[in-house]
Amino acid sequence: MTPRRTLLATLAGAGLLAGLPTARAQTGKTVRLVVPFAAGGVQDILARSISNELRAALGQTVVVENRPGAGGTVGTGTVARAEADGSVMVVAAASHNIAGSLYAKLAYDPQKDFTPLAHLGRADYVLMVHPDVPARTAAEFIAYARANPGKMNYASAGNGSATHLSMAYFNGLAGIDLVHVPLKATGEAINEVISGRAQAVVAASIGALTFVKDSRLRLLGVTSIERSKYLPDLPTIAESGLPGYQFDSWFGLLGPAGVPATEADRINAAVGQVLRDPVILERLDRQGVQPKPMSNAEFRKLLEADYARMARVVKASGARID
Repeated sequence: MTPRRTLLATLAGAGLLAGLPTARAQTGKTVRLVVPFAAGGVQDILARSISNELRAALGQTVVVENRPGAGGTVGTGTVARAEADGSVMVVAAASHNIAGSLYAKLAYDPQKDFTPLAHLGRADYVLMVHPDVPARTAAEFIAYARANPGKMNYASAGNGSATHLSMAYFNGLAGIDLVHVPLKATGEAINEVISGRAQAVVAASIGALTFVKDSRLRLLGVTSIERSKYLPDLPTIAESGLPGYQFDSWFGLLGPAGVPATEADRINAAVGQVLRDPVILERLDRQGVQPKPMSNAEFRKLLEADYARMARVVKASGARID
């Protein structure tokens, strides 16, 4: 027996190999983080921000795989059909639950066909208007819209997007009539308002920071239930004129249904470790993602509540994809 084999045999006999992270890295499957959208989006950046550290925490190779198409449902569907061993996960967000109500035909059930593995964090949005709109609060905006039914537009990143549904939900709760102008990206929607062709837009808080001191846009309120850490002086829409309004997005890792509890717990613990890394926290902060580790049970409860809430949002928006 060679000296190396003698050493390994001695360590194995003493039970010392069990805790070595390299042992699983040599034998475990490669972990695939499926991003159901094209490269460059928030979910893609988030996946790439944590992949190296997650590899170290799991002791397995981790790769990011973009599988875009049909509003994220193509890539998500591949995860629903994957082997339930913890080696394939989708980097999901609120759009995962939105799809359950938005699409008339969906090849999977967003709730039943997935195992919650780890909550990563959340992001909120901001309602912005053109400065010609005589409103500085959500209440004043609603009053102006009621006085001018059908004469105001709001721009979005496209039908069924978070920027569409958040504003459509606002319209429904407020009882106002704004015309939807769907575009292809949030940047295009913001430019539509800057130009004056549309009067309002909802964009992620991190993107809205650019316009805090920009006279071409006015920020009215954040969409989340609490004030944004990025804009602490800006009130929520609920407190500034539309009680009960809330729209934000969670981010998390989901596996196929049936991932063993021990494996799900192992992944959850690894992600929890990653989310305590100061380097990771700084990366997420730059993306406007507020990290919040959760147990799998807590994450499941969040998903269930969010699914019901997003069903109400989609219904209020009137959006439907056949």
